[in-house]
Amino acid sequence: MLKRDEPKRRGLSNSERRKLLSTKLNELPLKIRGSHLEPSIDRLYTELNKAGIAFRPGTYLSDGWGCPSGIPIIGIPFYLADPAIYQVVNEFIDPAPRDDAEIIRYLRHECGHALNYAYLLYKEPDWEKTFGLYSKPYKDNYKAIPFDSRFVRQSSGWYAQKHPDEDFAESFAVWLTPNSRWRQIYANTLALNKLLHIDELARLYGQKTPCITGGELDRPLSELNVTLAKWCRMMARTGQRKIVLPDIINEDLRWLFPDAEGDPAVSIFQANSRQLVHEVHNWTGVNRDLLGSLTHELSKRVETLELKIEPDKNTERITNLAIFISTLAMNYQYSGKFVKND
Repeated sequence: MLKRDEPKRRGLSNSERRKLLSTKLNELPLKIRGSHLEPSIDRLYTELNKAGIAFRPGTYLSDGWGCPSGIPIIGIPFYLADPAIYQVVNEFIDPAPRDDAEIIRYLRHECGHALNYAYLLYKEPDWEKTFGLYSKPYKDNYKAIPFDSRFVRQSSGWYAQKHPDEDFAESFAVWLTPNSRWRQIYANTLALNKLLHIDELARLYGQKTPCITGGELDRPLSELNVTLAKWCRMMARTGQRKIVLPDIINEDLRWLFPDAEGDPAVSIFQANSRQLVHEVHNWTGVNRDLLGSLTHELSKRVETLELKIEPDKNTERITNLAIFISTLAMNYQYSGKFVKND
């Protein structure tokens, strides 16, 4: 992970890579203080101060983003604390966020959770009336409705629609972002009521002492007693899903890649699969891991069919492929299947 004004670092040597992969996570020399994460956290605290909020959530390194349930402390992925480790992890999975602009967006979102837990806001009747039941079951595969004006747009995949707790965190992140013009952008939408509610909560609780200040951390780096290699393999396997598609899809792939001569069409997947997954998830809300598995299955079929692509047709083919995958994704979102085959 490089800051925009940081010179590009050299690639890791094979011996450096092997050494990192064989090191246990809790033995990696990582800490937030002194890393390039520290300025982003300081920026978050500055934004809170300017917004009139005295609360400062603590942070710690974990294996992913999040606040422990009900605990106002922000867990940050350990691999973001060191560019070399991020580089190795990136070989196995597509780690998020991708740059410092995304890091601060994640921090604002997690700060929303932390604020919610610190002051037990989710227990207030007005909170429930505005955002919904905090006790609502939490589902990873939620059915997003793209462009639903009841929700803000902060993270990819219409994430505010996942759960009332996420709705609050996303709304808080929009409210906190400097110069976000939320009053103008969300005028005449139901999402504006949520932002106005947060604006009122900031005035009511901004200078109050939190009800909850600490608790048991969730998967802190100090307790992760596996090697980086094992962790990366586990994460890669976790993201794998078995995708079953009918053979008729092969005909659609032949239509997408009709060229008789050229480079192997599978190369377009190898070069663009992560960006395809990112963009389709962003606009449809379908789970990233599921989309990754779908894209992998399609690439295997394209390779087996030995389809070709003429070099000057790359832009046209990638556009058509993105539309094709988006259509399959929306089928899944509303029917539970990529292709109806019964």
